[in-house]
Amino acid sequence: MSICPKNKSSKGRRDKRRANWKMSAPTLVKCSKCGELMMPHRVCKNCGSYNKKEIIPQD
Repeated sequence: MSICPKNKSSKGRRDKRRANWKMSAPTLVKCSKCGELMMPHRVCKNCGSYNKKEIIPQD
């Protein structure tokens, strides 16, 4: 058996509830080594460093 609502929810109330579910832009910070924009707490894709230390060696 499914839950049966006591009163009908209007379209406005239903849509108001659904309107708050949306995507947000990702937060970007500058890399401390090369200055490229990157996501925080991740290895930089440009220079391969994290926290001013080289994690991925660049050729």
